[in-house]
Amino acid sequence: MTVVLIHGGGATGGFWDRLLPYLDHEPLAVDLPGRRSRPADLARLTVDAEVASVVDDIEAGVDGGSITLVAHSSGSLVVPGVTAALGGRVRAIVLNAALVPVEGGCGIDCMQERHRDGLRLAVDSAARDGRTITLPPPADPEASRRAYGGDPLDDATLAFVLDPARSVEDTVHHYFQPVHWSATAGVPITYVLNESDRPIRPEMQEVMVQRLPPPVEVIRLDSGHLLPVTSPVVFAEIVNRVAR
Repeated sequence: MTVVLIHGGGATGGFWDRLLPYLDHEPLAVDLPGRRSRPADLARLTVDAEVASVVDDIEAGVDGGSITLVAHSSGSLVVPGVTAALGGRVRAIVLNAALVPVEGGCGIDCMQERHRDGLRLAVDSAARDGRTITLPPPADPEASRRAYGGDPLDDATLAFVLDPARSVEDTVHHYFQPVHWSATAGVPITYVLNESDRPIRPEMQEVMVQRLPPPVEVIRLDSGHLLPVTSPVVFAEIVNRVAR
């Protein structure tokens, strides 16, 4: 069994660095396109291109065997495509604060209303001007300390999260791409729901859980958005149990 870790928005595979020592199975923390050694045109990056990149990394780095996919936040948008591409090799899925649009819907539909509307306006305005936009990394470290919900990040955790090796410019284009969770039907899914999450509100997570095809297990924890960073032992225990 290999545990394949898929980071969320504005992050890299380094997002999982605190989690890795506590995993029982061999991990593969991928970088989505546009990060570190994965150059890409962020302004036009699609979910399909991200799926292809993850599949390539798995085929290059995993010598056969079963796979547990673990995805955080918007990293979940590639999970259905990766599952379909790998066929029966994906034996389980673990999601944390994950975006789950309706069948054939897009990631932007899972955002808070003010974020969703603001992003649509920005993209439309840029298109009228012949421009494209991307999302820059946070400019104000202190604002990030409380941005994720839960307890404020301590100095070491804030530095970890905002390290340029982990905090990067990101695409918005993939939020406008259709996703089909029906591709995961029959694969056991564990959704870890963060009850103190600010970016992905818990009430929206509750809605999104209902969109997943069965079988689905829901684990609710009093955590902000960055559970694998702030409580890596807790999250690792869940992953290890599922992957066992």
